Amino acid sequence: MTITHSPRRGARILPVLVLLLACSALLVGCGARSSFFGGPDPFGEETVFGQGRNKAVLINVNGVIDNRAKSGLFRERPGMVQEVVAQLRLAAEDPDVKAVIVAIDSPGGGVTASDVLYHELMRHRERTGQKVVALMLDTAASGGYYTALAADRIVAHPSTVTGSIGVIFLRPEVAGLMDKIGVRAVVTKSGDHKDMGSPFREGTDEERALFQSMIADMNGRFQGLVRERRPASHGHEAAFADARILTARQAQAAGLVDRIGYFEDALAEAASLTGTGDLRVVTYRRDPLPGATEYATATTPAGSGRMALIDLGLPGMEAASRAGFHYLWLPEAGM
Repeated sequence: MTITHSPRRGARILPVLVLLLACSALLVGCGARSSFFGGPDPFGEETVFGQGRNKAVLINVNGVIDNRAKSGLFRERPGMVQEVVAQLRLAAEDPDVKAVIVAIDSPGGGVTASDVLYHELMRHRERTGQKVVALMLDTAASGGYYTALAADRIVAHPSTVTGSIGVIFLRPEVAGLMDKIGVRAVVTKSGDHKDMGSPFREGTDEERALFQSMIADMNGRFQGLVRERRPASHGHEAAFADARILTARQAQAAGLVDRIGYFEDALAEAASLTGTGDLRVVTYRRDPLPGATEYATATTPAGSGRMALIDLGLPGMEAASRAGFHYLWLPEAGM
């Protein structure tokens, strides 16, 4: 094999390398930690406000719920489920943590990812005795509400959109496009339904019935958790059983949330549940965020040299458009 070197190609690559080195030097000079190619640094605790020994940890569930790593130009960032579970384990190791406030701004996401968050929050409560308060922000629909069901108390902002308690199956279909361009997929299969859900052909009535039965099964689990975790919703099922979205007041009337308020109201619920009085609110971040408040949702601040230089993905689009079953309210997923 003969390998030839192209001077022209080298000339194109050199400016890019010089630019990266310059950016790295600039970030170091500004005091920012730079890790273009490496993984994320460990979490560090940061006080948001308050004093005293007893703590309430603020954890954010922000965006489409998914467990896949987020791709960048030079590195991958941990997925949402991984980030939340890592923070819960830090809270579990700290005897001064008395409560966890889960701030949810999410239209939901994958069925399994949503269920894992619910499971981990429930297990955290049972293993540590720490109280969990869910605070709904702009949107806490479908899988976002599913996650909130693990909390001891649910507080919704006055303008929160929630509900969408149900399941949806998504799949792309390119059969029409393939017909237009004269391309077809040839499939050899071991059973009639082996390629069920294939994007390369239209589904059959029998397949649609099979999918509907699976959706009914998964929806039954969702509705069952609502009945189990929200006794106040009994008798109000007509308000949410058809998977409609709800305002905060409608959700409260249906017994799906306990209180309408703001962050300070969620903190008051946490203090009441723990019986410890004032709680110091802390959060876990990979880099310090000067001037952080309870409304700062990123675990890594924007502009940090440790983040990917370029991220061409649209928020939530990849997870929402991937074929599969979702606890997801579609308009909020950018589709």
